[in-house]
Amino acid sequence: MNDTVTILGRVGGDPNRSETTTGVPVVNFRVASPQRRFDQKAQTWIETGTNWYNVSAFRQLAEHAKASLHTGDGVIVTGRLKLREWESGGKKGLSADIDADAIGHDLRWGASAFAKARTATPAQVPVDAGTETQQGSEADADDDPFSGSSAAPSPEPAFAGEAWTTGD
Repeated sequence: MNDTVTILGRVGGDPNRSETTTGVPVVNFRVASPQRRFDQKAQTWIETGTNWYNVSAFRQLAEHAKASLHTGDGVIVTGRLKLREWESGGKKGLSADIDADAIGHDLRWGASAFAKARTATPAQVPVDAGTETQQGSEADADDDPFSGSSAAPSPEPAFAGEAWTTGD
């Protein structure tokens, strides 16, 4: 099973940062998603259980999640759900794991301040094997695809160290 889901819940513990064997940042944390229903007779909400999800985030999303999330924070997580059977010490169970595509604070429960990530590009990137170079600079609002600017974003290398040209 590999379905895209969106869950709402609370962070169960501060995110734990590690790296894959290839050096890719990864953050893992758990999210508790309580299930409730409204009891018409009692005119009150009744807790009917809690689903727990193991959430993993990679690369820049991992770094941002580590810097932003804390135990008890209300969150919204969208990602790919994977159900995994496990067995340990004679016990069997089913784990609900989510590889996160997006994570955000649930603003129904409080305010959040957003700080746009400012990534630096290499100071000088070789264009070819010759002596010509392209000056890099810090990304700015013109590179934001949601800023409403009609300017095309500057090209970026597919991986660190790859050269690119601007067509000039």
